[in-house]
Amino acid sequence: MSTRLFQGIIHQMREAVERVIGVIDENGVIISCSELVKIGETRQGIRDEMAYTTDSVVSGGYTYRPIGGATKNEYIIFVEGEDKKAEELAMVLAVSLSNIKNLYDEKYDKSSFIKNIILDNILPSDIYIKSKELHFSTEVMRIAILIKFYGKIDIIPFDVVQNMFPDKNKDFVINVSEHDVVLIKEVKPNYEIREVEKMAKQIADTINAEFYTKVSIGIGTAVSTIKDLARSYKEAQTSIEVGKVFDTEKNIISYENLGIGRLIYQLPTTLCEMFMNEVFKKGSLEALDRETLMTIQCFFENNLNVSETSRKLFVHRNTLVYRLEKIRKLTGLDLREFEHAITFKVALMVQKYLSSKPIKF
Repeated sequence: MSTRLFQGIIHQMREAVERVIGVIDENGVIISCSELVKIGETRQGIRDEMAYTTDSVVSGGYTYRPIGGATKNEYIIFVEGEDKKAEELAMVLAVSLSNIKNLYDEKYDKSSFIKNIILDNILPSDIYIKSKELHFSTEVMRIAILIKFYGKIDIIPFDVVQNMFPDKNKDFVINVSEHDVVLIKEVKPNYEIREVEKMAKQIADTINAEFYTKVSIGIGTAVSTIKDLARSYKEAQTSIEVGKVFDTEKNIISYENLGIGRLIYQLPTTLCEMFMNEVFKKGSLEALDRETLMTIQCFFENNLNVSETSRKLFVHRNTLVYRLEKIRKLTGLDLREFEHAITFKVALMVQKYLSSKPIKF
């Protein structure tokens, strides 16, 4: 909040009020006053006295009242006098300055600025103009991290994340819905996605341990210009959506590691259905039982290595070979051949994608 804005209003009011009026900041220092000589004085005792009240307080010939009417107030108005008129003036000034402060914050607040960027509520041509007004560094590497809270919660997600990242000059916490919070995190130019994923895991673990609440976290890619934050945010959204389909056991998904799932998710369902019909004979995929599907999954996880897969499954090598041969006869695909294995892997992912889509009537 600009002290010049407060001082300009106080200066205009001084003749109409005919009393000494002013504003005290969060450090107990007078930052605006109708008597200029008082600016810079400290009244910390008053801040301590008003720390847990929203009412007016009378002390030392002045009436004090918080601006905004909330506890732990950022600013306090004071009016000369301890009479009824002083109290009334303090109330009027507190309401007036609170409204002006809110309008000013909405116009110049950096978090609101970033929120407008990621939600595409600001023209690209206005972004750099606004960033200069706010003295906002535009060439810093930043990454969007979407934190989605699940279930019925008794906490305010924004406050939880804000308390974890109190540095409002580098990290920005944006409230985009009742359950969704976006963290715009500054990163180093040579950052590694593993470091960001580790931080995201700490966030998830802390929220789960302290508030018994589960979250999913989507991580976009880092961008070097402020206008690209919208893209990073959309990538974080996509990460969570794709993760719901292909990585259901994970609660932290980064866009960089989505792999082929990202491509499949963007395909039209009609094209996916055509692909499935071309790859598999009708009913062949449905004919694979749970044990066979687990065998296939283990075979993929062990890089198509028959010996290693049989060891992990605790079956004889010949048993595994028999199962793979059975799969070949049913589907026409021999998973021991790399190209066939790739086709089968993609087909299973496409099947997952199609199953996640609502049935249209």
